[in-house]
Amino acid sequence: MKYKYVAMNARNQKKEGAIEAETQNDAVAQLRQKGLVVQDISALGSDSDEPTSIWQMDLGGDIHTKKIQAKKLLMILSQLGMMMKAGINLSLTMEIMIQSEKDVSMKKILKEINESLYTGFTLSQAMRNFAGFPPIYISIIEAGEANGRLDEAFEQCAQICKKDIALSGKIRSALMYPLFLIVLVIAVVIILCVFVLPTFAGVYDSFGGDLPGLTVAMMGLSDFLIGYWWLLIIVTVGVVVGLRTLKKTNADFQMWWAEMQLKIPLVGPIIRQNSLARFCRLMSTLTDSGIPIHKAMALSRDAVPNKYVQEKVQAVLDDVQIGVSINAAMAKHPVFDPILVSMIRVGEESGMLGDSLHKMADLFEDQADESTTKLTDMMTPIMTVVIGVVVGTLVVAMILPMFGMYGLVSDASSTS
Repeated sequence: MKYKYVAMNARNQKKEGAIEAETQNDAVAQLRQKGLVVQDISALGSDSDEPTSIWQMDLGGDIHTKKIQAKKLLMILSQLGMMMKAGINLSLTMEIMIQSEKDVSMKKILKEINESLYTGFTLSQAMRNFAGFPPIYISIIEAGEANGRLDEAFEQCAQICKKDIALSGKIRSALMYPLFLIVLVIAVVIILCVFVLPTFAGVYDSFGGDLPGLTVAMMGLSDFLIGYWWLLIIVTVGVVVGLRTLKKTNADFQMWWAEMQLKIPLVGPIIRQNSLARFCRLMSTLTDSGIPIHKAMALSRDAVPNKYVQEKVQAVLDDVQIGVSINAAMAKHPVFDPILVSMIRVGEESGMLGDSLHKMADLFEDQADESTTKLTDMMTPIMTVVIGVVVGTLVVAMILPMFGMYGLVSDASSTS
């Protein structure tokens, strides 16, 4: 039977072609003898690997730089952990994963990892070739390989991934609700100014007389939105693009923006608690896995979502590397809660740092939950009042001239 393949030679050059073999394993073995590492192989004329839906189609791109979605990564890690805990060896586990995987890109990644295992690489070494696997997971897996508990390493990675998904969902929901209400207020203003106020303009002009200042201001806003809506869109797009560009290219702006996020009322505490919870959770897992404290702190630092908190963790790491205790280094920076500093001190003195960090991660996650609930509960009445004030102001602006018109009509009647 003939198989088509994509492989890499010793010079890391891609080779494509076809080869005759009785089975796919025989084809892989022949290519390996030629010094080729197989990346993808399939039987010619066979459609077993063809995508069955648009969601299974490979949309192109280099699989080594492709990002793996958090939920997909969680599923992969959980399956690997369960199968290895059940006593299935790594080689058979990978074969099962490859056969059951429907996503084409993920299937290619698993195939290449499996081929690397056959050529003598460890699993952690093979995974380092793919940007979709975060360095912190690779370090935990590497530690699991060293101590012979790879199944526990996968479970730890899956737990971290699950916690990350939950935390990200909480902070996203906390930010999306007030954003939705703000957009709603803006939409109400635009609808009233563009579609409602102009219908009153002709009526006001026909009666003559001076309009109240509030009505004049609202009419001016209405005229601007109707006549220069395109300018408003250009300015909005320009501001958004400019801010996104600065966030990607300007380190000073990135740090300023990260610090400002922590100062936003109601939202800032959630962002800080989320960052500290993630830091403590990762530090706890890494130290319990036997990873040296300096490396554990560096990996945890890179996984913290807020740049300002990242910078403070780096400052702590710099102090720790010259012999300062973690709690003493953290005490210099207000972003770290006093209770966190105290718990780390207890953990360092008792030799149970991982346990202390685990408890603090639970505490910060609970605080983030409470802050999210508080934000949601407070935003509903606040935004209701804001919407009421905005709509009320526009309604008053439309009604006030009517009283003036009534006076003009009354004066005209009495004169006649």
